[in-house]
Amino acid sequence: MTDMYDEKKVPEFSLPPYPHEDHSEDGLGRAKNPVKYLQSIEQRARERQVAYETVRLLRRDVIECYRKEGVNHYENCKEPVEKYAKVVLKRDVGQVNPEYKDEKKNYGF
Repeated sequence: MTDMYDEKKVPEFSLPPYPHEDHSEDGLGRAKNPVKYLQSIEQRARERQVAYETVRLLRRDVIECYRKEGVNHYENCKEPVEKYAKVVLKRDVGQVNPEYKDEKKNYGF
């Protein structure tokens, strides 16, 4: 009839890091390939937005569980809370980042 009451289907997979194009070797001036550079910046923004939306959805699940279970939420909401905490505590909220040549750039924006 309807799948409204079925359990939510969430794919469990990990994405490979996307290719990143840096500026020239000295770090200043134009990129070697401006098109690839802009595409990598756009992909990074998309990945950041996906990470934020994932956290928002997980937070909503935790809030729904707390409201539904009431005083029993300590026992009955353990799974959604652990899932939420696992994602939130990751560096960059689980965002897929490229592998940079410079190690200092590997930690977020």
